[in-house]
Amino acid sequence: MLKNLKQLIFSVEMKKKKRERNNVLLQGPNDLFIGLNVILCRKRRHRVFSFVSAVSGCLLLLLFAFSVLTPPPTATDHFLPHHFSAVRKTQAVESNYDKVFQVPASGGNLGRHLWSSNQSKFYYGCSNSSKSFQSANMKTHPNRYLMIATSGGLNQQRTGIIDAVVVAYILNATLVIPKLDQNSYWKDTSDFAEIFNVGLFISSLSRDVEIIEELPRNVAKAWVPRSMRVPRKCNSECYQTRVLPVLNKRHVIELTKFDYRLSNRLETDLQKLRCRVNYHALRFTDPILEMGKILIERMRMKAKHFIALHLRFEPDMLAFSGCYYGGGEKERGELGAIRTRWKALHKSNPEKVRRHGRCPLTPEEIGLMLRALGFGSDVHIYVASGEVYGGEETLAPLKALFPNFHSKETIASKEELAPFSAFSGRMAALDYIVCDESDVFVTNNNGNMARILSGRRRYFGHRPTIRPNAKKLYKLFLDRNNMTWDEFASKVRTYQIGFMGEPKEVKPGRGEFHENPDSCICEAKGVETSQDQTPKDYEHSKERKDGVEVSDEQEQQSLEGDPDWTDIDYSDNSGLFKELPNADSSVSTKQGQPEVEAFFSD
Repeated sequence: MLKNLKQLIFSVEMKKKKRERNNVLLQGPNDLFIGLNVILCRKRRHRVFSFVSAVSGCLLLLLFAFSVLTPPPTATDHFLPHHFSAVRKTQAVESNYDKVFQVPASGGNLGRHLWSSNQSKFYYGCSNSSKSFQSANMKTHPNRYLMIATSGGLNQQRTGIIDAVVVAYILNATLVIPKLDQNSYWKDTSDFAEIFNVGLFISSLSRDVEIIEELPRNVAKAWVPRSMRVPRKCNSECYQTRVLPVLNKRHVIELTKFDYRLSNRLETDLQKLRCRVNYHALRFTDPILEMGKILIERMRMKAKHFIALHLRFEPDMLAFSGCYYGGGEKERGELGAIRTRWKALHKSNPEKVRRHGRCPLTPEEIGLMLRALGFGSDVHIYVASGEVYGGEETLAPLKALFPNFHSKETIASKEELAPFSAFSGRMAALDYIVCDESDVFVTNNNGNMARILSGRRRYFGHRPTIRPNAKKLYKLFLDRNNMTWDEFASKVRTYQIGFMGEPKEVKPGRGEFHENPDSCICEAKGVETSQDQTPKDYEHSKERKDGVEVSDEQEQQSLEGDPDWTDIDYSDNSGLFKELPNADSSVSTKQGQPEVEAFFSD
């Protein structure tokens, strides 16, 4: 019994040991399997990590190569890219713009006539005097002689000549043919008779003012003219109280730097006298008229209609204006150096000047505006221009938009222009004639030639005259790549309402008289006109849509007294008027109140 029990226990222990050996054998392969898995996982992770590292390295190398080989992007400056051009290369397709902003070659059908005003037939120039206007033989005093020394370039001098006739009438004096400025920046030695028809000037105004070519000799003693300078925009009372006493005492006075020395606001008969001088008595000499006629005929041979563009973009003018056009440090340095000529100029604020519409449009901006107004690439353009800052690079975008690009130098030979080319006034006269006879006159500025021609074209039938609404357009040019062409063109056409030379665009009395001769524009009687929308109408419609906003008129009033580059004397490096006290009168400007002289006439 005991023996059997021992065998049973032994058997059980043996089975237990066998099971333990089996478990050990089973556990070994499991551990081995797990170990192998761990090793494989590590290898896989290492391969994946190596692969990812390799790919990342390749990508980094590619990015580095791309950054090195690719040229840096052109910085979008405050107004336009460097040298004002978004068109870097001239191609058959007229645009290198962003895909959103594609400039079409055609101006499109805008539902209006591009080359004339549909309202002009209802208005005409009228400058005859009233019955109460005294004639020269009734009011001219003996021994009262007025001499005038004009200032500036051709058109600035023209304003002085016109106003000199009116001042002679106010003073009941005989006018001596005015002296032209031969010492200004333009250095033109021409006298009055070499640019204007003296005989016509004297005869056509003989009823209004007595005019002589030279100061007569005084039997008793030689005349000694008293030199004086009057304040700017002096009115009739100003001349009678300040100048007349000196004239009565000295008999002969000479008013120097005579430009814009007469008020814009005069009685109607004096305004009409201005118009008779400007539009009828002041005619160029026959050689200038004949050459001007040749230039016009050659433009007409090229196209039935043409645009004349008066383009002011000279380095000096840009420097004085304080405008900035995106040319970087090079532009700032070049224009800044020129700007030091006028020591009295305060530091410029390009953003403010641009916002107030006092920066001339670039050639590219003018081209975009014209295309938006409906003028296609087939239109011929005559360009009256001096030296353009940036040269051909600046002009390239305009020429890409309008390849039919002409000037007096391209349509006339050097031999034909030789009698005029040495005289800036005579060359300016040729441009004046072509611009006046063009179907559409366009300007990128509000200078003297632009103003004079705007008024003349109003007087003779309101021929289309496009003046950029620069205050509204500048924001549009900045943001143009964020809109489609159709959106851009629509806004241009809206902003240009009231700036296209239509009748009654400008309120009577607003603006400079030579630009808006409202006293000399008459309306046909018995004709009801359906006027196009005026600037006032547009502002009212905007207020209804957008709520209360400051009008252009209110903004203009806030800018009164702020010097404009069109009112600064190019030849006066000080930029200020300085004059010693006059013993005979109180005409000189008070100390501490420097006046701003006329500048950049053309």
